[in-house]
Amino acid sequence: MYLYVLLYSIFAVATANSSSSSSSSPLSSASSAATTLQTWYNAETGLWDTCGWWNGANCMTALADLAMLVDESDPLRQTAEEVFNTTFVVAPSVNPDPGLEKVTVNGRPETRYPAAWPLRTHDIQESGTVNASAWLDGAYDDDGWWALAWIAAYDLTGVQDYLELAIGIFDEMTTVWPTNCGDGGIYWDHTRSYVNAISNELFFSVAAHLANRASNPADYLDWAQREWAWFQASGMINAQGTINDGLTADCKNNQQTVWSYNQGVVLGGLVELNRAAPNASYIEAATRIAKAAITALADSNKVIHESCEPNNCDANQTQFKGIFLRNLQMLQAVAPDDQFAAVIRACADSIWANDRNDANQLGVDWAGPVTKVDASTQSSALDALVAAVAIA
Repeated sequence: MYLYVLLYSIFAVATANSSSSSSSSPLSSASSAATTLQTWYNAETGLWDTCGWWNGANCMTALADLAMLVDESDPLRQTAEEVFNTTFVVAPSVNPDPGLEKVTVNGRPETRYPAAWPLRTHDIQESGTVNASAWLDGAYDDDGWWALAWIAAYDLTGVQDYLELAIGIFDEMTTVWPTNCGDGGIYWDHTRSYVNAISNELFFSVAAHLANRASNPADYLDWAQREWAWFQASGMINAQGTINDGLTADCKNNQQTVWSYNQGVVLGGLVELNRAAPNASYIEAATRIAKAAITALADSNKVIHESCEPNNCDANQTQFKGIFLRNLQMLQAVAPDDQFAAVIRACADSIWANDRNDANQLGVDWAGPVTKVDASTQSSALDALVAAVAIA
């Protein structure tokens, strides 16, 4: 605990001088936003107070992505590595029970978490051991977020346990393949009652990431290619080229909300799949989806919005847009497009100018003004700021 506080203090001092400037460089803005995000980090739980279990995986991913872009001597890298180590050891103790109630909110199934999670000390993960089952909560999208988070941590640190944890989580996700819709796909949760986009996109993206990192890449490449073939044929990609939330009981597009994160995760998966097995069709498909998403979700200033904004986004929806920007930047890195770069810059600039309070806390409506702020809105906006750093 003392080491974490010391590292955080060093990081905060290093970025404090740039915190108040409305014309900060992309890196100084992102660093200041990361400093603020860490004020919510709880070393006793390994998570970020004020947001949920799966959101924590995205907080960690945003921190890892920024740390990848700074010098090795930057205090942020030390902070990130300490956070990964702490989270790896203690976060399973607050993993929600797999039997948690599943509800439908705004037409979208979600896991209902209790206000306070009881500690499950028997599940605390010993340092140097990997227990993938301790990270599962019965929702396969949550599992996928943590797999991607640990892959990001592995990319930064090279710690093999992190990669092994991601592999173990993915292995558990394969147990619900195939669905009753065609000959593939996975279900949203252990009740096997819903086939949705995000769980399948995460399954695809994790497989494609592992195809570029695991010691047996052919196995993961096969999973990624089978999932992508199934997803393309599933009907979840609509006539406008965007992706709806999932499928009906009779395996038709349910026409539910076009959420930004459903347009994003698939982009990163296609980039990684193309890296593992180059094929022009992968990048072409990603580009079509990205452009359709921008048409559907960007305002006249190129700032991305969710349909629930500004005041009706729940604790899950506040996370979505950063995920889209994170994956759009991955696509921009391999297939540069002026439109993608303009959206990334517009979102980052608007966040810093219009959606930031005096404490450098960032809200959900990137066009401003600042409303509710928490670790979810902060890490989501941080994703956009990191994307701007990456393309700078």
